[in-house]
Amino acid sequence: MRYSTVAANSARERLRQFWDVFQKDDDVLVIINADPDALACAMAAKRLLRYRVKSIIIGYPNEVRRLSNIAMMDLLRIQAERLQTLKLNDYTKKVMIDSQPAHLPVFENIQFDVIIDHHPLTNGWKASHVDIRPDYGSASSIMVEYLRAAELKPSVYLATALFYAIKVDTHNFEKKACIADAISFRYLFDIANQNLVRKIELSELRLSELAYFKTALAEMKVSKGRLYVHVGRVRSPDILVMIADFFNQVNEVSWVFVSGIHGERLVVIFRCDGYKRNAGKLAVKIFGNSGYAGGHREAARAEVALKNLDLQANDFTTVTLKKLTTKHL
Repeated sequence: MRYSTVAANSARERLRQFWDVFQKDDDVLVIINADPDALACAMAAKRLLRYRVKSIIIGYPNEVRRLSNIAMMDLLRIQAERLQTLKLNDYTKKVMIDSQPAHLPVFENIQFDVIIDHHPLTNGWKASHVDIRPDYGSASSIMVEYLRAAELKPSVYLATALFYAIKVDTHNFEKKACIADAISFRYLFDIANQNLVRKIELSELRLSELAYFKTALAEMKVSKGRLYVHVGRVRSPDILVMIADFFNQVNEVSWVFVSGIHGERLVVIFRCDGYKRNAGKLAVKIFGNSGYAGGHREAARAEVALKNLDLQANDFTTVTLKKLTTKHL
């Protein structure tokens, strides 16, 4: 496994290593967990491989319900397929971007040829080309470097996707980022369509989703600067992320824990300031042995099968969430 860092290789060398994985007759499947950063990266991968392989398809396992993500796909004409409808054996090469096989159960049995990501490095997998840079605020910044090394100027749609993705993943550079994110952001600024960016940003909540916020406000518990809330069953885990980000704006709160049940899994979203605290490490500490957990210092996520917690969906409450987390804090 090659583990690339900014210091280890030049952008041209990393690009060469990436291109060396592929042949002209390859059918390539780019697998992502669809969110703005992953979608933009997948678009960039398609551009990099356009004339170098036989075909390229983007596949994703999650249901895209967040309005801003739907708007992004529609306005920027991003073509992608649900992973469940694709036959993995039809593809000779598989690429994962903005994620790692350990992040979701659906990924764990897939053999990837390329993995490019900005999340902390996980274990238990191999790939021919690996470029993981946890110091980057966005995987899209990595893909911009690949495009520039290839001397490929992105189209307006691609530049807009990458620009928006960097905005989202760095929270407009309020979250952790590095100088490379700023350089990529500035490069894209003159190419991206800012009107399209604003249209995407203004598409956020459905009227029906306000009920989840009502539940969260009624169920939340605050203790020692930590806010806990279990929302119950949710149609999509995306609403838990929106609720966590909302509560993370409360001045007196230093930790936010938001959980919900999706299918037969417990999903927990972690938020903190990332200064003296580390959400990613805490998520792994609490749920790493029973499910999938990880993230950055200021934002993390865990997904655990209810059977692994020896609980029924109706047994889990805000009090249960508080008990699970406080003993590790």
